[in-house]
Amino acid sequence: MAKVNQNNLLAIGNNLNKFVLMSTAPKYTPHYTYEDYLLWEGRWELIGGIPYAMSPSPNYKHQKVATELSSLFVFALKQCKQCTALQPFDWKVKDNTVLQPDLLVICKPINNNNFLDFPPELVVEIISPSSSVTDRREKYEIYESQGVKYYIIIDPGFNKVEIFEKIAIGYQAVAVNPSEFTFTLEEDCKATINFSELFAD
Repeated sequence: MAKVNQNNLLAIGNNLNKFVLMSTAPKYTPHYTYEDYLLWEGRWELIGGIPYAMSPSPNYKHQKVATELSSLFVFALKQCKQCTALQPFDWKVKDNTVLQPDLLVICKPINNNNFLDFPPELVVEIISPSSSVTDRREKYEIYESQGVKYYIIIDPGFNKVEIFEKIAIGYQAVAVNPSEFTFTLEEDCKATINFSELFAD
């Protein structure tokens, strides 16, 4: 399979909104798969066959929040042997959809060392101005439809934490900027996270 030109991929991702507004978009929009995704340089996500560039690299505050939150979950899950917190790791939702949440918690053994092939119990997206729409729209819908129990959206620009929990058929906002929250991941596995110092300098 030929290597895909990175500039073309970026152009496709940046112009997605134009494509979806055109009635002829499905006919002319390139459709990529997991096999194509493996050939790309840099960090990408694939949603419905459309590539999304994960660049530029996350800024300092994003990385600081990601590192702190990962540490909090790793510590909270010490007594829960079946659940594990992972930093960005490929989740192959479908052959044309591959996501890399900023943090995910799984409670099953991984079957493939290269990607996750089942829904996590919890995902975190640390949003930026360039990713906010995708994180709140496309990814929200995917996480909800795939049965991810908790979706946490963190906005470092506004020091904001939003927690969504799948209750009945869809997500409900269960907390905004909580000082502490307990996630029930499995019947005998709970993780209590203290968010109060998450944005501390």
